[in-house]
Amino acid sequence: MASVKNRTEVSEFILTGITDTPELQVPLFIMFTIIYLIIFMGNLGMVALISWDSCLHTPMYFFLSNLSLVDFGYSSAVTPKVIAGFFTGGKVISYNGCAAQMFFFSTFATAEIYLLAIMAYDRHAAVCRPLHYATTMTSSVCTCLTVIAHVCGFLNSAIVTGQTFSLSFCSSNIVHHFFCDIPPLLDLSCSDVYISEMIIFILGGFAVIFGILFICTSYLFIFIAILRIHSTEGRQKAFSTCASHLSVVSIFYGTVIFMYLQPSSSHSMDTDKVTSIFYTMAIPMMNPLVYTLRNKEVHVAFRKAMRGQRLH
Repeated sequence: MASVKNRTEVSEFILTGITDTPELQVPLFIMFTIIYLIIFMGNLGMVALISWDSCLHTPMYFFLSNLSLVDFGYSSAVTPKVIAGFFTGGKVISYNGCAAQMFFFSTFATAEIYLLAIMAYDRHAAVCRPLHYATTMTSSVCTCLTVIAHVCGFLNSAIVTGQTFSLSFCSSNIVHHFFCDIPPLLDLSCSDVYISEMIIFILGGFAVIFGILFICTSYLFIFIAILRIHSTEGRQKAFSTCASHLSVVSIFYGTVIFMYLQPSSSHSMDTDKVTSIFYTMAIPMMNPLVYTLRNKEVHVAFRKAMRGQRLH
């Protein structure tokens, strides 16, 4: 009963936010509002474009539309609250609201880890076994792989969130961050967090290491296959289909490893804030641009949409 009482003593948390400097509140409000509008239009616009143009109804674009959805999802779990804080000055979040924010953010972010690995497998099938690609990456296979990614994200998030909020928060309710992330809440707890850290580290480590190994193995076979292509044009086409994905993978996995797969004693809250801004806002904003700028098929579909042509 004592532990239950301790856990219910904190009914809300106070987020310290990105900065307390009054002069920066309005500029940051404007900047983050613009960023979120770009995230909104870029990711949901990509989903809409892929849905409407039948020329983009391929496995690669199916996975890309799901990637855009999870990018929008985990950014939306954080960014609107940050923007509202700049506008109203309110930094209070309820206990349940904090748990919900962590849950949805972790669900979408973990799903992205698995989706990026699935997209590497898709590129492997396209480059290494092009003649069997249509029979390998069928619509049912693509749907099944995507569901697995989302289920893994849900289960991982449910365990991590449940473990974090099973801890006692009885001394302070001030979260030194701009959203309810795992490291600052573990730092805030007055419980022994060793077991929680181990569980979170194992779950997060498995997802990241599995994803990295799977992606590296896929691209090893892809590069071997590319080296066997004799024509320069063929090699360039094969490289171009993988370059965007590799860019996104490098940025996303790099920030996740830096943020979560290090001991809590190594965390600097100021550094974590900068890193968190990067992966909660910058990455979801950049991903549609990375894929769009390097993709002729998306360019064609976008131009048709702008001219009001029928997408078929």
